[in-house]
Parts: sequence; C-alpha cells; structure tokens
Amino acid sequence: MIQKSPKSIKIFRNIGLSGRLVEGERVMIGPYVRDDKDFSACGVFGIMNRSGGRFRARKIVRAMENMRVRGNGLGAGYAVYGLYKQYKEYYALHMIFDEKSVKRKVDEFLQRNFEVVHEEAIPTDESVGLPNPPVFWRYFVSPKKKGGDKALSDEDYVISKVMYINTRLRGVYVISSGRNMGIFKGVGFPEDVAEFFMLNEYKGYMWTAHTRFPTNTPGWWGGAHPFGILDWSVVHNGEISSYGTNKRYLEMFGYYSTLKTDTEVLAYIFDFLMRKRGLPIEVVARILAPPTWEEIDSMDDRERAFHTALRMTYAPLLVNGPWAVIVARNGIMFGLTDRIRLRPLTTAERGDYFFISSEEAAIRAVSPNLDRVYTPYGGEPVVVTLEEKALKKVLGE
Repeated sequence: MIQKSPKSIKIFRNIGLSGRLVEGERVMIGPYVRDDKDFSACGVFGIMNRSGGRFRARKIVRAMENMRVRGNGLGAGYAVYGLYKQYKEYYALHMIFDEKSVKRKVDEFLQRNFEVVHEEAIPTDESVGLPNPPVFWRYFVSPKKKGGDKALSDEDYVISKVMYINTRLRGVYVISSGRNMGIFKGVGFPEDVAEFFMLNEYKGYMWTAHTRFPTNTPGWWGGAHPFGILDWSVVHNGEISSYGTNKRYLEMFGYYSTLKTDTEVLAYIFDFLMRKRGLPIEVVARILAPPTWEEIDSMDDRERAFHTALRMTYAPLLVNGPWAVIVARNGIMFGLTDRIRLRPLTTAERGDYFFISSEEAAIRAVSPNLDRVYTPYGGEPVVVTLEEKALKKVLGE
C-alpha cells in the first residue's frame, strides 16, 4: 500500500589524502583531544524547499550545531543543490589535491577527456584553522567522447573518468561530480566546515549535512560525508558490516571505493539500482532492507515470487548493520533506515519546507513551529520531490 501525504511526499509501507589521520591517531581539534576510535552516533540532516526557492546555509548549519554531540570533529560536510545556475548544464567536478603540483596531471587528463568551460580554486577561509587541509579545486566540464566511449551515456562516461582519477592518479580525488550541485566536506565540526568553505555565500533549494563520529575508519578530508557520484549524494549514520560484499559486487560494474569509508558504497548502490537499472525507490528499499525469508514465505504467490527474485538477483547489495541514510539527487530527497531502526530518522514539514533529521530537536532549532512531524517505519522510504514547475526550472527544461 502507498500512502500519500500533501505536497509530493510519499511514504511507502509494506513493500588528509596522504593518510595523515590514521586509525587510532589522537588529533587535536580546538582545545580538545579527540580519539577517532570512540564509539557514538553520527548526525544527518536534510532540507528541501519544494517550490524551488533557494536559501543560504545558515538554516542547516543551525540544525547541525544542535546535534554537535553526535560528532567529534573528525568529519563534517554538506551537499548543496541549485548553487551553480550559470553552469547548470555542465558537470561540476570538485577535487581535492595533496598539493598544488598535482593539478598539472589532472589538467592534462581533463583536457583529453572533457571540454573544460571554467575552472577555479574553491574559496576557503584558512583562518578557521582546520587541520591539514588539502587543495580544493572545481572544474565545469562536458564529455568529449572518442572511439569506444561514444557508446557510453554521458553519465556512464563521467563515472568512468571519475573512477580512473580516483584509482589511477595519485594525490587527487574527485569528491563531487554532479550538475548544478556540489559537495563540501572536511575534518572539523559542521559549523567550522561551513565557515571554512564560506557556505553562506551559496544558495540552494536543497541541502544535506553530516557530522561524523568515526568508529572503524579514519577521520580524514576525503572520508568525510557526504559521498557522491553524478548528482547523487548520501549522508549516513551507522555501520555497514556488508561493506566487503557490497564493494566487490559493485566493482563488477565499474564502481570502485577508494575513500576509506564504508558509506561510499551507498552512493554507488543508489546510482546503480535507480539510474542504471531504473528501479523505483520502493523496490530499492526492498533490496537494501529486505523482508526476512519467513515474511516472504507468508506472502501470496505473486508477492513471494517478486521478493524471492529480488533477493536472489541483488543479494550482494543487501546492506547489513545499523544504518540510516538521507539520499539526494536533483529534484528528490529521501530517507531510509534499516528494518528495525537501529539508527533514527525523523521527518517534518513546514509550509514549502521538508526536513529529515537524526533528531526532532535539530528540526525545531530551525523551524520551531511545524505543520507535521512523523517517524518513518524501518525499511520504508520517505520521499520528497520538487514541485513540477520548480523541477523543470532546476533541470533547465
């Protein structure tokens, strides 16, 4: 059964590049000494204006400040949608370099494979004092396909080049590769990362954010959330114990995880299942967080056959462990948790604004008076989309 709530919300029911910061290393963050092996829970947050109205970062930074105790200063970041109006038809490649000298080989690679219409350093405020920041650069590009690459879609072509850079070129990573969106992330608390990137200079119709408390992976600039590929971005709270299986399966289809954090596979899973395979989110939710075999056996013949086929076909993409994610793509945002909600999500509405958060308190810090607050069921996605008129404007149609 599908329940529809107002304004395009759908609730589906019953269906440091050099390794400076390594695991166990104690890192000075401000006046405190933090240890990245402490155990706690990360914080995630997302806001969309469904009419397409663009707003500055202060709203989401305020929400993240409210969840400060969910992080320990070893990672935070933001994804912003609708910020590159002048270049919205081009892929915006956000990159981090070990040092400026790395840029020459990146430039040579991009000139061979893309039309580069503009490039620039990503503005940062070094006075914020975040530890060991790499060099940040962005390029606005369109594919320049040759030979056998002509058979690829533009999206698959961009992915292939992003994977080449991340696996073959030393000292550089692509952390964002979508159109009219960008990811900004690093080592620090959310408010410090926002100040470092001067995010209040940007406007977007949708923002997602993360504060990190690393448990099994190092706190470093590339390993902060969000993770992205093409227009997709993912912020995640939890542990993915199926990471090895998920990672090896995705490698068969050209997706390579190189950023030393389990969450990276989630961005690739959503791209593979929803863009490449064309599956809707209610079906994807049944792959990542499936019903048990006992539940499947109790279904009628048609439902049992459908869910059995999903489990057999996409078994390596089942996501084990406690987890909650907020996923965004141009025009859409959704939240999803594991089936028994071992990591929390709360959603709310106020006028044209839709919120997803680890905590209701963070939502009320931004919008004290809400029209509606509700908690999604485990394994059941909550989806919000831009209004049709706003979506056409965002996509340039």
